[in-house]
Amino acid sequence: MNLPKIIAIAQAIISVLLIIGVLLQQRGAGSSAITGGGGGSAYYARRGFEKVLFAAIIILAVAFIALAVASILVSAKY
Repeated sequence: MNLPKIIAIAQAIISVLLIIGVLLQQRGAGSSAITGGGGGSAYYARRGFEKVLFAAIIILAVAFIALAVASILVSAKY
């Protein structure tokens, strides 16, 4: 496999993980926030799984942007 294909596959995997991560984030009252039943937007501290998920989404977003830049640079060479 060549480098552009590897980057494209990695971007697809990271984008799916980002979508799943964003959908798993909960705001407001339980899982009803996924369907739009959020309620108030009071500040609260992230704990446990929410904290890990928040950090994972930031890392995945940075990796996705880095892969997008790498894709542009590699496509210029090929």
